[in-house]
Amino acid sequence: MGTRTGLRRTVLAAAGVSAAVALLTTGTASATGTASATGAAAGNVLTYGSAAGSAVAVGDVFSSSLSSGASVAIRTTAGGSTGITCTASQFTATVTGNPAAPGTATESLTAHTFGGCTSNILGTTGVQSITVDRLPYNTTVTSGGPLTVGAGAAGALQTTVKLNTLLGLTTCVYSSTGLSGATSNTDNSITFTNQLFSKSSGPVTCPGSSYFSAKYGPVKDTSQSGSPSVFVN
Repeated sequence: MGTRTGLRRTVLAAAGVSAAVALLTTGTASATGTASATGAAAGNVLTYGSAAGSAVAVGDVFSSSLSSGASVAIRTTAGGSTGITCTASQFTATVTGNPAAPGTATESLTAHTFGGCTSNILGTTGVQSITVDRLPYNTTVTSGGPLTVGAGAAGALQTTVKLNTLLGLTTCVYSSTGLSGATSNTDNSITFTNQLFSKSSGPVTCPGSSYFSAKYGPVKDTSQSGSPSVFVN
């Protein structure tokens, strides 16, 4: 009888130790999981090198040209074939805020240029220049990919297009309340599709509406050594 009682106590003690170990292990795993989740959440919206890379610092400068094989399409109708095509374009922006993800980072778009532009608009013979006015613009980049470009201190987005026509030089001015784009970590790109600009001034030669489409990438952090690609988290 005593032997059985001792055996029972030994078994119960072993079970108790096993339960304690299991509880301790579960607690440790839970704590590790929480720490990992917290660590992931503590990552910033903008990183460079990889999605899990270093946080982009406020003040860093981004730059990007058109993606390989891409061109700028500025059409008189959404998805149409009439308008202006540019084979070169580049933008520069400065990071003004980069919070923990998920969140919204902010940038100041300081330069946006166009080159190699041609026109097939009726009555035009070429494009003298396209100038982005009222810079800098305010830009936001949100976790998940959405990007917006909005008015800066100088006012709404505005672009001046100078066209060579059969009657001489024509100046067309277009404005927009804002642009919406999409970012991708696959190729570190930004894509704009059929973003509307409306004519503010200019003769009848200037189309009443202008739809902007372009793909830029890879976006680079030129403030960092080697200009690594930028990721949105």
